[in-house]
Amino acid sequence: MPDVPKRADQYDAQTLELARAGLLHLATVLGDHLDELRARLIFALAGVIPLLIIGFVFGGQLLQFILQPLLDALRLADQPIRILATGPLETFLAYIKVALIFALLTSTPWILYQLWRFVAPGLYATEKRFVYFLIPLSTALTALGMFFLYKLLLPVSLYYLILFSTALVTENPGATPLPPDAQFTQVLVLPADPADEDLAQLPIGSEWINTRLNERRTKVAEGRVSGTPMRGGGTIAQEYRVGEYTALVFALAIGVAIAFQLPLVMMLVGWAGIVESKDLARYRKHAALGCAVGGAVFTPQDPFSMVMLGAALYLLFEFGLVLMRVVPASRVAAGIRPHKTDGDEGER
Repeated sequence: MPDVPKRADQYDAQTLELARAGLLHLATVLGDHLDELRARLIFALAGVIPLLIIGFVFGGQLLQFILQPLLDALRLADQPIRILATGPLETFLAYIKVALIFALLTSTPWILYQLWRFVAPGLYATEKRFVYFLIPLSTALTALGMFFLYKLLLPVSLYYLILFSTALVTENPGATPLPPDAQFTQVLVLPADPADEDLAQLPIGSEWINTRLNERRTKVAEGRVSGTPMRGGGTIAQEYRVGEYTALVFALAIGVAIAFQLPLVMMLVGWAGIVESKDLARYRKHAALGCAVGGAVFTPQDPFSMVMLGAALYLLFEFGLVLMRVVPASRVAAGIRPHKTDGDEGER
């Protein structure tokens, strides 16, 4: 006859007591971990709130910083230095978004530190060395990507797109003969508006051209100046919305930050033993094609930005090959410096 399973009341008291003790121990451990996780989350939030306040205080300067590449590109293309807000809340929401992203970016090291304090007790010394190496490398690559975006990619891309739009549809205004009794007034060309004391001496109706704002300015009353934007050409007016532009910048920032993690991904693949650097080195042409495709995917805008990002990705690919050769997993596990030793290799 087959064995009939015993009922719970047929187990001896010692077995039931051991099971009860094990469950109690598991509940205690989970409770301790939940308490530690709750404390780390509170500490992380406490670090975000002051930075969020700073972001709201300096939100105007931060928004100006993000808008500056567009303003410079408009100025170089001889277009009006103006950005539109087509809704009452558009500028306000852009201000809030900039402040929030500033707080999240600047608080990321603090949040990662709290996460590290939570998981570090469960890691071996060799595992901690990998984290000590990967987090600074990822941070440096992200910072390099943001510098590349702000100083190179955005200025070139925006300038090209503005010139392309102005030259796409043009109309020749023709020529009109001047009447014989035409009179002309002199209009000054100035890099900025006159100083307050000089402006007070000018009669009402005086005009000048502000080359920084690309506007024809007129003194309409004492202490009041009106400006008329001047366009360098093209039928399609180059007037951009602040909400759309900031959304574009943040989307590009995310794409570039992800793309610049290529050396890190290559190194992790090498550490996992999936592929070696000498194997990847034989496929440089394929890698160049992949980088070109990546440049098109992460910046779906214009050929200049695609080529620039594709070239940057290929340089990062070569840097990844160097890292795979110079920093193998065994060296990181033993410590980057050869003379560094740890007596607690197997201890937590």
